[in-house]
Amino acid sequence: MAELETRYVFVTGGVASSLGKGVIAASLAKLLQSRGYSVTIQKLDPYLNIDPGTLNPYEHGECYVTDDGAETDLDLGHYERFLNVPTSQDNNVTTGRIYRNVITKERKGEYLGKTVQIVPHITDEIKRNIMLMGTRHKFDVVITEIGGTVGDIESLPFIESVRQLKWELGYRAMFIHLTLVPYLNASHELKTKPTQHSVKALLENGIQPDVLVLRSEHDLSIELRKKVARFCNVDPDAVVQSIDVKSIYEVPIKMKEQHLDEIAMRKLQLPVKHDADLADWINFLEKQKNATKKVHIALVGKYVELPDAYKSIIESLNHASTYNDRKLLLDLVHSENITEDNIDSKLKDVDGIIVAPGFGQRGTEGKILAVKYARENNIPFLGICLGMQMSVVEFARNVLKFDKANSSEMDHSTPYPVIDLMESQKNITNMGGTMRLGAYDCKLVKGTKAFEAYGKELVRERHRHRYEYNNKYLADYEKAGMIASGINPDTGLVEIVEIPTHKWFVSCQFHPEYSSTVLKPHPLFMAFIKAAITNTKK
Repeated sequence: MAELETRYVFVTGGVASSLGKGVIAASLAKLLQSRGYSVTIQKLDPYLNIDPGTLNPYEHGECYVTDDGAETDLDLGHYERFLNVPTSQDNNVTTGRIYRNVITKERKGEYLGKTVQIVPHITDEIKRNIMLMGTRHKFDVVITEIGGTVGDIESLPFIESVRQLKWELGYRAMFIHLTLVPYLNASHELKTKPTQHSVKALLENGIQPDVLVLRSEHDLSIELRKKVARFCNVDPDAVVQSIDVKSIYEVPIKMKEQHLDEIAMRKLQLPVKHDADLADWINFLEKQKNATKKVHIALVGKYVELPDAYKSIIESLNHASTYNDRKLLLDLVHSENITEDNIDSKLKDVDGIIVAPGFGQRGTEGKILAVKYARENNIPFLGICLGMQMSVVEFARNVLKFDKANSSEMDHSTPYPVIDLMESQKNITNMGGTMRLGAYDCKLVKGTKAFEAYGKELVRERHRHRYEYNNKYLADYEKAGMIASGINPDTGLVEIVEIPTHKWFVSCQFHPEYSSTVLKPHPLFMAFIKAAITNTKK
C-alpha cells in the first residue's frame, strides 16, 4: 500500500484574538487521530521574539517547554493535552526565528548575488518550516495555526506563505477560518457582518476558506449559517458553530456532532480508515460531569490575576481531580498579598496547597509563608520549580535555623545560599534560550512518596530554571527531616525533596504540569489530589 502523502490544514482567525483557534485545531486533530491518522499541530506566532522564553507572563501567558527544550506558546500545551503526543521546537515557529534563519543564510553567502526579500526568501523559509512537519516527522496530517488575526501587518508573510502552499499542494491543503458572530443585547440580534468582513480580508490576500467556524455565545440558526455560506462562498455544511461550553474538552465532541472531521477528510481526500473512537475521551467527560464532591486547592503565585500564566498547572489539577472523582475548587492566591496576619484566613479551609513557579524576588516571601503554613499544619503540599526552591528556603530558615537563608537569585549576599546558580549558568550572559531546558532523567528513592506516586525508579521530566538545590547543605537537610527523593543520575542535581513525616509534602525542581494530558494525568498531581481528598476528611 502506497504511503499516504501528508495533508495540511491551515487555521486562521478573524475579528478578534483569543477566540480559540488552538482549541479548534486541537479538537480537529483529536478527531482525525481517533480515526487512525497520525496528527500534529504547529503554531506560527507573528512576533519578532525568537521564542516566548523572555516574555513576561502578563504579556503572553504561560511559556510551555517541550521535551527537546524549546520554549513555546501555551497553545502547544493544548495540543499535547488533547493528542497525548509530544511536540518539539518544530511545532512553534515565530517571525523572529524565520528572520534569524534567513539573515544567517544571507551572512553565510547562501543568497550570494541575490537581493533578499520578504517574497520569496522569508515566505520560502516559512513554507520550509511548515513542510518539515510532514517531511521530517512523517505525520499524516499537519494542522498549522496562524497566530493573531487576518489583517494584522505581522501576519501577512505567514498568510502569503500558506496561500502559496495551497496552490502547490492542491487538494492536500485546506483552510479553516475561525471568526466571531457577536450578539447585540440592544437589538437582540446575532450579527454576521464582522464574519463577512473578516472573510473579505482573507479573500483580499488570495485565500478562500474551505470551512468557517463561527464562535458564538448563542446557537446559530440554519438560516443564519446559510446566509454566511452564501456571502462567504463556503458550502452550507462547512459552516460550523463553536458555542461556549463548560469545559474545553467538550469541544471535540461538539465538532464531531457537526461532522468537522468528515468535512476535512472529504476536502483533503483522505480515505476513511474507521469511525472516530472517542470512548476514553467520553469516559473522561462523564467522570468530570458526574463528580459531585469537591477538592479544595489553593494555588499560590504572583501572576494569579492572569490564570493563563498557570494554564498547564490548572489543567493538570483538573485532570487529576476528575480521575479522583472530584470537582476542582481552586483558589488563586496572590503571594504578594500574603502576610503572617492574614495567611490563616486565606488558607485555613483548603485541602491542599501548591506553590507555583516563577522568576524574580516579588512575591517570594509570601510563597515562603505559604510553604510554612502547609508544613506546620500538615496540609498536603506540592512545590513546583521556584515553589520547590522556596520550600527549601523555608525549611532552612525555620527548621535548620539558618538565619537569612535564601536563594542567591533573591539575595546575592545571603550567608546560606541553599539555592544557588547552577555551575553551567555562571558564564552565561544572554537571557533567551539559555536556561536548563527540556527533559532530564530523575532517579527516585524507593520507599518515598515520589516513588509511590510514579511506581517506578527512573522518570524523565521537563525543566526550566537557572538555579538549583545547593548540595553543600544536603546532609543538614536530611538530618533534620527533609530528604532528597529524586536525583539526576548524571549530575547529582536534587530534583525532588520531601518530608517523610508530613502527610504529603513533595517539591520538585521540574515542571510536572507539562506532561499531564487528558488521557494520561500526571502521577504527582494524581498523588497530590489523592492526599488532598484524604485531608478533606480531617
